[in-house]
Amino acid sequence: MDFVSSVKRNLTTRAYADFSGRASRSEYWWFYLFTVLATAAAGALGGTVGNLASIAFFLPSLALLVRRLHDVGRSGWWFLIVFTGIGLFVLLYWLVKASDAGTNAYGEGPARA
Repeated sequence: MDFVSSVKRNLTTRAYADFSGRASRSEYWWFYLFTVLATAAAGALGGTVGNLASIAFFLPSLALLVRRLHDVGRSGWWFLIVFTGIGLFVLLYWLVKASDAGTNAYGEGPARA
């Protein structure tokens, strides 16, 4: 998935708040890059605009994170591991890990869907 496809899918379709299914590694990281750039640009316009951008991107980012965890065979609730001491590194490992091949408990792989 490329940059534009990832942004379109996660901001303009039902995937905006869809916590089911799977998301590829490229889809996650392209959208993450977009949110960082857009939030930085909005923050440069002013604190209130930056805060509104952060709020607007919260739900689609969380939904995409959950779908990405599904893609590597983990429950979406594993995102809570970030609140532990070592959890950020474990979560980062899962986010950069390659997708599970074929179908897993969360559905068909995103490359084949």
